[in-house]
Amino acid sequence: MTEALLDFSLTAEQESLRASVQKLCAQFGDDYWLAHDRDAQFPHEFHRAFAEAGWLGIAMPEAYGGAGLGITEAALLMQTIAASGAAMSGASSIHMNIFGLNPVVVFGSEAQKQRWLPPLIAGKDKACFAVTEPNAGLDTTHLQTKAVRDGDHYVVKGAKVWISTAQVANKMLLLARTNPIEQGKKPSQGLSLFYTDLDRTFVEVREIPKMGRAAVDSNQLFIDGLRVPVADRIGEEGRGFEYILHGLNPERILVGAEAVGIGQAALWRAANYAKDRIVFGRPIGQNQSIQHPLAHAWMELEAANLMTFKAAGLYDAGKPCAAEANAAKYLGAEAGYKACETAMMSMGGYGYAKEYHVERYLREVMICRIAPVSPQMILNYIAERVLGLPKSY
Repeated sequence: MTEALLDFSLTAEQESLRASVQKLCAQFGDDYWLAHDRDAQFPHEFHRAFAEAGWLGIAMPEAYGGAGLGITEAALLMQTIAASGAAMSGASSIHMNIFGLNPVVVFGSEAQKQRWLPPLIAGKDKACFAVTEPNAGLDTTHLQTKAVRDGDHYVVKGAKVWISTAQVANKMLLLARTNPIEQGKKPSQGLSLFYTDLDRTFVEVREIPKMGRAAVDSNQLFIDGLRVPVADRIGEEGRGFEYILHGLNPERILVGAEAVGIGQAALWRAANYAKDRIVFGRPIGQNQSIQHPLAHAWMELEAANLMTFKAAGLYDAGKPCAAEANAAKYLGAEAGYKACETAMMSMGGYGYAKEYHVERYLREVMICRIAPVSPQMILNYIAERVLGLPKSY
């Protein structure tokens, strides 16, 4: 009796995709990312190059200019970008395009898809994801931004926080409450989802100084009197929370892939350094105190990578994948962080120097641990939904 072997290798098409992305990333080397991190400048040239190459719509339908590929290919794209040394500075500049408008693809009208998707895929529009709020955090159902119907418009008032790319975006995916929470059978009802213009006349965008990824801004939004056309509402009023969930599993998968990519970049940089750095007449890579932590980091990254692509494969097959997607995000972020920390410690003082880039990887991989959901909340989810333990919060 012969047993079928699981094939973990990339297909020829996926290998070609990775090679093409690596070639494009090579145009934006270490000096490019060092300068953009130092000057806190959005990588417009990088974004434009990926738009012109057609990568921004990798998981969007071909009918609207996308490539029509799956989250598996999208994860491979984002991991390759991160592993090139672009880290989160590169990945975050196009991250929203990959998963953010999935609610539009699934629930938007044909007119909305025709109006919104081609400009985003072509790089003419840049969008931000305006969901998180200062007083709600992960408790999305209790967000306080309100959208009040006024004829053929809604009038929006509220605040959002940790909104990436809002300094450069002209569009935003906005979740707001259209019906009081007490009128719904459960808190998730009464939220509506909009894709609309980021009109700075009514939206103050205030940048948040932060630890890493200076090239891609994070912001607090103060919205006061923004008029949003009813035509910019996605699907039915009051079902926005349900719609937004269709982008969450892909986002977790992509973050896991990106974290693994950053870890790989740090690991190989440290390994190459360890081969060349001579101390006491021998390369430091000859010492097991250097070898073993790096080898351990490689194994953790490989294990996280398998979970990431398992989750992506399940999603593309239309199968339940919430547990795997959350696990991919958790394992990828932890393995990526450990690899970056190990790389810095292996390189000693040079790892702490900006010109060697590992310190930037370490600062940026922290994002993957924190966002879009904390590691503790993922552990809660697995405990409750997989292991059947009672809810702890």
